Amino acid sequence: MAENSNTWVNPLRDPLDKRLPRIAGPSGMVIFGVTGDLAHKKLLPAIYDLANRGLLPAGFTLVGFGRREWSKQDFEAYVRDAVEAGARTRFQEHVWQRLSEGMQFVTGAFNDDASFDKLAATLAEADEFRGTGGNWAYYLSIPPSNFADVVNQLERTGLAEAPENSWRRVIIEKPFGDNLESAHELNAIVNRVFPESSVYRIDHYLGKETVQNILALRFSNQLFEPLWNANNIDHVQITMAEDIGLGGRAGYYDGIGAARDVIQNHLIQLLALVAMEEPLNFSPRSLRAEKLKVLRATTPVEPLSKTTARGQYTAGWQGSKKVPGLRDEEGFDPNSTTETFAACTLKINSRRWAGVPFYLRTGKRLGRRVTEIALVFKEAPYQPFDEGQTGSLGNNAVVIRIQPDEGVLMRFGSKVPGSTMEVRDVNMDFSYSEAFTEESPEAYERLILDALLEDTSLFPTNAEVERSWEILDPIIEHWHSNGRPDEYEAGTWGPQSADDMLAKDGRVWRRP
Repeated sequence: MAENSNTWVNPLRDPLDKRLPRIAGPSGMVIFGVTGDLAHKKLLPAIYDLANRGLLPAGFTLVGFGRREWSKQDFEAYVRDAVEAGARTRFQEHVWQRLSEGMQFVTGAFNDDASFDKLAATLAEADEFRGTGGNWAYYLSIPPSNFADVVNQLERTGLAEAPENSWRRVIIEKPFGDNLESAHELNAIVNRVFPESSVYRIDHYLGKETVQNILALRFSNQLFEPLWNANNIDHVQITMAEDIGLGGRAGYYDGIGAARDVIQNHLIQLLALVAMEEPLNFSPRSLRAEKLKVLRATTPVEPLSKTTARGQYTAGWQGSKKVPGLRDEEGFDPNSTTETFAACTLKINSRRWAGVPFYLRTGKRLGRRVTEIALVFKEAPYQPFDEGQTGSLGNNAVVIRIQPDEGVLMRFGSKVPGSTMEVRDVNMDFSYSEAFTEESPEAYERLILDALLEDTSLFPTNAEVERSWEILDPIIEHWHSNGRPDEYEAGTWGPQSADDMLAKDGRVWRRP
């Protein structure tokens, strides 16, 4: 990333010395939707954690915008409650006092001119008295249906246009549409006011330390990259499993489903990082170019009736607790065909990955909470062992665990101690928590700081978003024309059709 006016630079530091952190320059942030769950649970604690780590400027200003009739003191109390409940780092009164000095709240509606005129005056005052320098990030933690109102108001008031030597950026939470057409429309709405270089689309999975470690694992080690291809890898499984149900989100979730909620963004982005070619460097431009290249080569495998699966959970046991089925969840239409489990088979039309299926799956009320990428290797072309000696030996695998136990596991064969030759699977397990003493920052810490620093590496472009919908749309359209989802019992690993999807190729899902 090139150094710029919004990044504080120590004139005495060696540019190769990575011990000194990146610190945001003069700036502020406006959060639209600040009273929502995401802001309360993730965004506000992340901002405090950044301040506590000394990564925000002394004059950093946080402005909340919402309908509530709050004073500055009311807003401070709300933010403090969120911070004390969700911050990763220890609460320190002197850090809080410095951060809270720059907090303001503007009451208003997204379509109200007077409210945005007041917001403009508030930001101008901060520029004059807080030293924010005209540098503002607008975080749209709001439904996409409100995007047009907000960006139009930002344009009308001049808040979208940065003064000379300053910047204005917009940060957008998913969902980025619900199909290709709607994604294209949303991109057009935002890009009419903000250039693409100023748009930061948040996919919080890309901010996780282990996701970023995929690039280090592949491209800094001679051990892995020569084997990372169709000559050696049999298939790839990418799993994001949750052990919770819909709970109070049933009304929101109905009509969206697991494929739109997770596969279109998180899992397809993980596929891109696993499958992309080596970039020229780790600049945002190079990384995005390679990701987009591999996504353009990615397509669903036909026939979709046999290479995809979907399901809805029924009542069952989650550990020792009896849990209700989807149709018993409050606010969910019992006649809905919205899936809580989705799986699909994708292929990448390139020399590196020709013939290697990528199996993606996600679901709620599954066996446990886990996100992982498993690269399963082909069997050795020749085994000088008797069948009885390798009866317990499976395929070699490299498993990248993204949550909850971040790390990398390698599975390979080893001789069992004893007088006979017996080969069995063993695991070599690297754990972040055991290898490093420093706790990894939360994804939102990294992504908010990157947005303030103009580092776009971890933010999908509109081209990536639209290409992801091009991949997924045919699958969703196929499901819509083929009846109801299958059922699976809560606490299991999905419907039988998901197992059949792999069984037809002689493969099985991993049970993490």
